[in-house]
Amino acid sequence: MWVGHCTTLQCNDTNQALTKQDTMLKAMFSGRMEVLTDSEGWILIDRCGKHFGTILNYLRDGAVPLPDSRRETEELLAEAKYYLVQGLADECTAALQPTVKLLYNRSNNKYSYTSNSDDNMLKNIELFDKLSLRFNGRVLFIKDVIGDEICCWSFYGQGRKIAEVCCTSIVYATEKKQTKVEFPEARIYEETLNILLYESHDGRGPDNALLEATGGAAGRSHHLDEDDERERIDRVRRIHIKRPDDRTHHHQ
Repeated sequence: MWVGHCTTLQCNDTNQALTKQDTMLKAMFSGRMEVLTDSEGWILIDRCGKHFGTILNYLRDGAVPLPDSRRETEELLAEAKYYLVQGLADECTAALQPTVKLLYNRSNNKYSYTSNSDDNMLKNIELFDKLSLRFNGRVLFIKDVIGDEICCWSFYGQGRKIAEVCCTSIVYATEKKQTKVEFPEARIYEETLNILLYESHDGRGPDNALLEATGGAAGRSHHLDEDDERERIDRVRRIHIKRPDDRTHHHQ
């Protein structure tokens, strides 16, 4: 790939982007690194130019939308590592990792809470911290306090949501509704272990044979036509934790 060293006023933005962060491109275009040029000043970079525009946009804007497919995200990750664009490499790595997200927002509630809801909320947060320590480096854990849910776990693999565990429900106490926060510890553990099926192995991506044997979506995807594949991608396993007496009148 040949890259022009811009000298005109219109290209100043590109020059600034190339030298904005401490990357290999900055070293090349600032004169710190020896480069191969032709008679017109074009610089040879021995790489495919497919993702170079994305690299440039990231250096210019500080953020870019990542590709939809895992393969292209892996390709972009390889380019980001080659050019030493650490921020983009971290974002690609995060997108390729299995991810567990806990959203909790106690103030987002128009009813009063049942008596044990605060304890259960705290137990969910403590479990998140324990899981993040146990699976550190294998699963990306994200804690979010901005959203519509009061307490909800989401599980992502291959860049899409695989499952969701909602820990709140409305119960009917005497003359009023209350919000009940549950602590479905076993279910959360189960979904966290399920998400490990989407873990990359030696940079090769998930084990599709294992996914297929265990019913994982990625292992079945090569058997599906385009419409079925789209339906699969849109499907999320949602679990709402409820007790049999949630619609009965009782005191908590």
